[in-house]
Amino acid sequence: MADHPGLPQDGTDAARLKLVLGAVASVLFLASLGQTVVTTALPIIVGELGGLDQITWVITAYLLAATVGAPVFGKLGDLFGRKVVLQAGIGVFLAGSVLSALAPSLWVLVAGRFVQGLGGGGLIVVSMATIADVVPPRQRGKYQGLMGAVFGVSTVLGPLAGGFVVQHFHWSWLFFANVPLGLLAFAILAAVLDTPPPRGRSSLDYVGAGLLTLALSLAVVIASIGGDALPWSSPRMLVLIGATLAALAAFVWAERRAPEPILPLVLFRVNNFVVSNTVGLITGVAMFGTITFVPMFMQVVKGLSPAMSGLFIFPMMLGMILASTTAGQIMSRTGRYRMLPVWSTLLLAAAMGLMAMVGPATPNWMIAVWVTLAGIGIGPVMGVGVTAIQNAVPQRMVGVGTASANMFRLIGGSLGTALFGAIFAHGLTRELGGVLGGADPRSMSAQAIAAMDPQLQVQVTEGIAQALQPVFLIGAALAFAASFISLLMVELPLQDRMPDSRQPAE
Repeated sequence: MADHPGLPQDGTDAARLKLVLGAVASVLFLASLGQTVVTTALPIIVGELGGLDQITWVITAYLLAATVGAPVFGKLGDLFGRKVVLQAGIGVFLAGSVLSALAPSLWVLVAGRFVQGLGGGGLIVVSMATIADVVPPRQRGKYQGLMGAVFGVSTVLGPLAGGFVVQHFHWSWLFFANVPLGLLAFAILAAVLDTPPPRGRSSLDYVGAGLLTLALSLAVVIASIGGDALPWSSPRMLVLIGATLAALAAFVWAERRAPEPILPLVLFRVNNFVVSNTVGLITGVAMFGTITFVPMFMQVVKGLSPAMSGLFIFPMMLGMILASTTAGQIMSRTGRYRMLPVWSTLLLAAAMGLMAMVGPATPNWMIAVWVTLAGIGIGPVMGVGVTAIQNAVPQRMVGVGTASANMFRLIGGSLGTALFGAIFAHGLTRELGGVLGGADPRSMSAQAIAAMDPQLQVQVTEGIAQALQPVFLIGAALAFAASFISLLMVELPLQDRMPDSRQPAE
């Protein structure tokens, strides 16, 4: 029997199944929209609040919090049922949205984004885990493909919506708009999801959650300032690295002893769990690097408006939707999935390599093509990864297993965005340090560049393009590695019936 009575398990209640899927899709849409809605608005926000060199923290704070929130909410969903945990996640997400909207400074905005990310990360993983409660393994590929499409639409629609809002309204409406959407999702969940009784006596692994937060936070800080604000060999940097390793070791120690670990270490014995999450981590680096830096490039270098720069992420959305949906259909019809991420990540590597060659003279249509290819390369990884994990882990660990897929993708996103931000900032200093007459190139805004003398403007935009080149080259190399790692996946049969929740671990 499945863990969650009251939800359709055999596919006979088609109408109720559609309602449940609609509910979780709406929650997933809300949370993943929050990840990227600020990307095209960042130049406007930092123009008011200051801090171009700290721009990536507004993205990184959300991703870091979502990374930590994912396993916590995933575990809570396994223990107490998906409905109440989803509703709690909406509450946390909306609290962070209001704090962000009212932020008087950049770092208050970063704090609000952190709170928002805690709820958002939980909403994403628990909504995806709900699919495993109501759909047999053989059919999950199709529905996870659709959820991947929803994730892709909302993730890439975020920059479009953000650009439109800041062009016509104050940027605070990026966050105030979440309130009615969140309340609507809350009401839908109350109407269509049932709440099962708690799974016996349960306790949350607070120590593990705290140590995971500490380890990931330190890792993000190191990625953000390493080699730029602090040299890699400096005593303070070595202390940070040592503290990160100590926190990670303490986390492993705590998980071995926790009665309900936030991330059961037994899962790391499952081949598909390790392979899928490694590939997902690398894909997260490429995806959020593209989403963060392409709109910025189109605004600062190409001189487009925020709304128009967001349109250049739209092709990525189309590619992700097409590839994710197609991969889901292939999995459902054939039961085969192993080679899908192998070929898609190889395509992603090629797309990232092509984007590394983009400059001020590159035609806009060519940039759109490269971004489309990146979306096609990313799309299959999400649905295949979640399906492969859910098919390999015990049914009683589906929630935390699903959470891991999102967690590792977000680890890649947060670490990648922070690292790319540091590489970009270092590149700005290298390329433009002697061009601006002593001014700090990292404090520039799109408005300041547009007001420059034309000759200086050409030098600055060319320097920015050169500073971005290593970002995409590193993304290409990582995606190429992900293709080889995907070959290690074991193609386990996808069953047509719901699995037994008492299935033992591998």
